[in-house]
Amino acid sequence: MNFTSEGLFKHLAAVMEMRGRKSTDRSEQVLILTKLLGVAESTYQKVRVLLALIAARFDYNASASSYMPIEAWKAARLEVDMLLETLADDQTYTVSEETPDYDDQVDRLPNQDGEGPVVAVRGSVISFLDRLDDEFTRSLQNIDSHTTDYIDRLMDEKRLYQTIVRAQVYFESLKQTDSLSRVVMRRLEHVYAKQDVIVTALETKRIEAQPALVSRLAPSNDELVRSKGSTALVRALAIHLYKVPGLAAERLRTRAMLCHTYHHALHRDYHIARDMFLMSHLQDNISLADAATQILYNRVVVQIGMCAFRLGLVRESQSALQEIFASGRVKELLAQGVQRSNQYTTLTPEQEKLDRQRQLPFHLHINLELLECIYLTSSMLLEVPNMAFAGSDPELRKRVISRPFRRMLDYTDRQVFSGPPESTRDHIMQASKALQNGDWQGSTKLISEIKIWNLLPGADEVKTMLARRIQEEGLRTYLFSYASYYKTVSLSHLASTFELPARSVRGIVSKMIWTEELAASLDPINGVLVLHRLELSKVQQLAQTLAERSETMLLQNERLLDSKLGDKDRPGGERGDPRKKCVCFVSSAIDVLA
Repeated sequence: MNFTSEGLFKHLAAVMEMRGRKSTDRSEQVLILTKLLGVAESTYQKVRVLLALIAARFDYNASASSYMPIEAWKAARLEVDMLLETLADDQTYTVSEETPDYDDQVDRLPNQDGEGPVVAVRGSVISFLDRLDDEFTRSLQNIDSHTTDYIDRLMDEKRLYQTIVRAQVYFESLKQTDSLSRVVMRRLEHVYAKQDVIVTALETKRIEAQPALVSRLAPSNDELVRSKGSTALVRALAIHLYKVPGLAAERLRTRAMLCHTYHHALHRDYHIARDMFLMSHLQDNISLADAATQILYNRVVVQIGMCAFRLGLVRESQSALQEIFASGRVKELLAQGVQRSNQYTTLTPEQEKLDRQRQLPFHLHINLELLECIYLTSSMLLEVPNMAFAGSDPELRKRVISRPFRRMLDYTDRQVFSGPPESTRDHIMQASKALQNGDWQGSTKLISEIKIWNLLPGADEVKTMLARRIQEEGLRTYLFSYASYYKTVSLSHLASTFELPARSVRGIVSKMIWTEELAASLDPINGVLVLHRLELSKVQQLAQTLAERSETMLLQNERLLDSKLGDKDRPGGERGDPRKKCVCFVSSAIDVLA
């Protein structure tokens, strides 16, 4: 079959008429459109054929569960580039989703036959960009991440990134707000989770391939090369999305905020990431967001916790990771694994298919073993002193900081024989037992032997920080456990025992006294800690427990009565004051049993 420029629109109409039918040979359609592109002469003909050809490429893979063949994807990307380049070279033609009706069998020229200065062709460039990016992600989801095929496929990201930037510059020139916001979001999603060195390499390759492309939204090419970082780029892209008006852009603004926060947390800017996260108030209504945004939210929370840990903020790290680990579904919440059906939950095939489609590509995964190691180590540094402080007090023992850690520690305690630690969890549990027994050297050694720390940036700094924190928490645990056996204890003895500076020991002890965790006082002249015996007997502890429960019950009864009577006085002219009654009851009970 011979194709000419004069009969191009007739052949194009025939191909479009056959599109979508079951008997249509899609590969033959692609072949015909490729030949038509070769004979297209005018800009209008090229644009029309490219729009049809790219759509036919994507029609070739109709299944949502598999991914587009890589060769077809590469051809589609080149054709999208060609379309953008054609439109940029001849700005008298533009592609728009909403256009007036026109005759698609004739060649249209600007300012002729009733046409305006700009000829609008019906189509959607941004939908091609979205599909191109989605197919790239789907291919990474389906390719085995431990093969060279995955690495080869991942190398195509730099070319896809160049296409996205080219589209961004094109939409900037047309001032198409909606399409520009969507393509900026795509660009942001390709850089927010990468280290500076990777983003710098990505931008360097793009500038070499596209030296003439300049975006008004992002920093200039020279600024990107000089900065050697991605913070300025991520900030510029996110700020543009923050300014997009309308309720329709609410999802884009939310995702931009989460990506910006994640980027700061990844680069150890904990306080900036925390403040941005809290000021956004996303935690109030994140349950109403779509599944992909909730997954991104969970990733941000986890990354903030890891960032806090790297900076030595153990309590903040444990607090951030607590909710994720308390759920017991870390892998599912981070979209790094599919939830397994059990006796409590049953997944339908459709739900399981949707879960698999939401999975993140392997190179975006957060190492779950490292994450668990951070959480359990943080919990150890908080729970071991907390358990020593509670002692035998039944009420204080109910104050649990980390239930998953407590369950693991209880399971370890029930073991008749404990062999050498093998897994990361074994190392942390045995380190916790050593810390409980006052062996801070053994605890430090066990924690330092964990090999997964090497995956954390600045591993040596983290190990040094952990050694110091174990010494400090070992001192606190020692004082909580053995304070009842001392009248006075020398601060220099504590400093030499735990190999801490005297100033640090004095600061730790002073804080424990100030927070009323330790009944003691400092003797600065003699350099000793004077301990006060304020232990309650067993009967006094039971009486105090009874008094507290009675107070709780009385308060509940008073609230119930107030809700029924309202603000009116009670019969007899006396208004209920449960606190005053409870104080009298508690004090009298303690006095009697003292």
